[in-house]
Amino acid sequence: MSESDAVKNNTRLAAPPGNGELFWGFLMLGLMGFGGVLPLARNMLVEDRRWLSGEQFTELLGLCQFLPGGNVINLSVAVGMEFRGLRGACCALLGLISAPTAIVVGLGMVYARFQNDAHVQHVFAGLAAAAAGLLLSTGIKMLWPLRGKWLALGMVALCLIAIAWLRLPLLPTMLVLAPLSILLLWWRKPS
Repeated sequence: MSESDAVKNNTRLAAPPGNGELFWGFLMLGLMGFGGVLPLARNMLVEDRRWLSGEQFTELLGLCQFLPGGNVINLSVAVGMEFRGLRGACCALLGLISAPTAIVVGLGMVYARFQNDAHVQHVFAGLAAAAAGLLLSTGIKMLWPLRGKWLALGMVALCLIAIAWLRLPLLPTMLVLAPLSILLLWWRKPS
């Protein structure tokens, strides 16, 4: 989104974050988003801190999903690199993973002791349902900037059909759909 589009939509982007802001922003993200931070990552980066526009977030996440590794980890590195280079990438990544790593180790020790308790099993079932709801909500928010872009929405639909309905593996699906979408966009582009 250009700056003029951001001003028209009353979504002026904030000043680029420093290394400390990247670390603390992603640290808080890692602490708040236990079990999955994608919904909270979009909220933090686009709505709260306004470091990225909705369109920039969707494009960057699309790239990060295509790369090997965790999507949000890739996203933290990409955002850090975008604003502060290698140091920013390291700060964002360390912020994202340091506290959750300590929490997971601690919870793993507790879970090993109480894993057969029915109450603990019900808590985890409830957490799984909440995480699914957050993921669905984020998917809808990510589709919003694509409204009116029928080619992009068609690619999203093809990907969903291939992966969710036909149960095709992600990597081959992306290796087919990514070049196809580029080719269709190039073909459709006015001269």
